[in-house]
Amino acid sequence: MRQTFTRLVAVTLLLMFWGMAPSAQAQGAKVEEAELVVNGVSRKGQRITFQLDSKVVEKSWKSYLKEKSGSSVNGTSFWPFAKATTSKGIYTVEEGKIDTISNAPLHIVSKVDGTADGAVLFWALDLNSKPLSQQETPKEWDRSAGLLQQFARNLYLEDIQMQVEDAEDVVIYSKEEAKQMARLASKIQAKIAKRQEEKAQLEAALAAKTKELEGMDNKLQSNLSRQEALLNAKERELAEMDKRLQKSLLRQEVALREIEIMSSTMEAVKSKIGRMN
Repeated sequence: MRQTFTRLVAVTLLLMFWGMAPSAQAQGAKVEEAELVVNGVSRKGQRITFQLDSKVVEKSWKSYLKEKSGSSVNGTSFWPFAKATTSKGIYTVEEGKIDTISNAPLHIVSKVDGTADGAVLFWALDLNSKPLSQQETPKEWDRSAGLLQQFARNLYLEDIQMQVEDAEDVVIYSKEEAKQMARLASKIQAKIAKRQEEKAQLEAALAAKTKELEGMDNKLQSNLSRQEALLNAKERELAEMDKRLQKSLLRQEVALREIEIMSSTMEAVKSKIGRMN
């Protein structure tokens, strides 16, 4: 029960954080002008920061480039690159044609670096032997920044969807646990009823023996002692089963609260995702 509750809290906090990510991170992701040494060459370009694991960013960026390299999207090649090459987070394209930026072929160099808080993606584009610059190539700069922001938005949305799926798994698990606890509580209650009936029978027998023992010898006194010991054992058993019942009912209540919390949180996040799309 404690592990389930801990997982619930963790997923809830993630959903609350990522629920704000599309507006706070993806849509408002800041693209900065930067200069970076890549493969021994100092290059000027654009930089964007992610609050995501660098391996996730690097894998998605690599897949993005591979997917767009010389392939078509929806029947029309929106971003046809030449074949991408990779090395330690560095991804380059010798000649890529990005019509939304320039009609001329582009030499693209990009790199993903991990940071303490996430990852940084840098890329540099040579425009007819002229580097991408906010002052010298403002139109191309804005268009390139828009593509980076779109990539960031897609990446954050994918991460949010994963968190929603995790939350759904928790809800399913919690529902099943609640059912199990209900079945267990029912069984314990049935056993308690049976033990209570046995206790009542023993008490009645003990009362009858007490009257019968008046004036009887030590043999009957010994029989009375055995009856008392049996009754004490039944009382201890009944007390232990009552403890188990209370624990089972508590777990059932916690599981039901988990379902309510996670269902509410999922609906809120799904609603935000719907407004973003």
